[in-house]
Amino acid sequence: MENLADNRALRTIRKLNAIRHKQAQKIDILCNDMVLANKDVIEQLRLLTYTVDFYESITGEIDMTALLDKAARQVRQFVKDCNVAIFLTNSSGFELHMAADNPIEIGENNIESCFTEGLVNEICRLNKISSLDDMCNMGLQGNPNILNSISAAAIPLGRFSEPVGFILICRGAENILTARELEKVATITPGLRNAINACRSMMPEILGE
Repeated sequence: MENLADNRALRTIRKLNAIRHKQAQKIDILCNDMVLANKDVIEQLRLLTYTVDFYESITGEIDMTALLDKAARQVRQFVKDCNVAIFLTNSSGFELHMAADNPIEIGENNIESCFTEGLVNEICRLNKISSLDDMCNMGLQGNPNILNSISAAAIPLGRFSEPVGFILICRGAENILTARELEKVATITPGLRNAINACRSMMPEILGE
């Protein structure tokens, strides 16, 4: 009788241990999900903070060069070790603003010098993030050694009815630009577009025209 009771007790203990083990696994899964969810929330809050800080920094800015320099610095908050150039459309074609402290040198025949008016307009017309392959398919031509050595993308500033320009980002091909990084940059484009238009509307007034 004692052996039978012992066997029953042992089976009961084993069942309880199995139930406890399953519950522990479920708790671990739930905790991991909560940690991941909190990481996403923290990342979204950090991105919102960066974006709000940028909008505050450009509020009332009427100097175009200063505005674009601030935008380039903000891009580097989101995309590390990158070169930044901002192309703006105008009545005579386009103008190019190069960030003053780009970290990588890619030679005299750099990618920024390869853009034509037609290519700039096509990127603006598509109004979507364009990869280096996309831009090559649209007609970008340059030194193959340079194009093969970089990862690049163009993030548009305008809307379909309002082409303004785009932000060109590039860095070494060994450190490919990620979709998440480009999406972060895209969060500042509405405010930057409005600030550019505001600067332009102030120019005649500033020049006394």
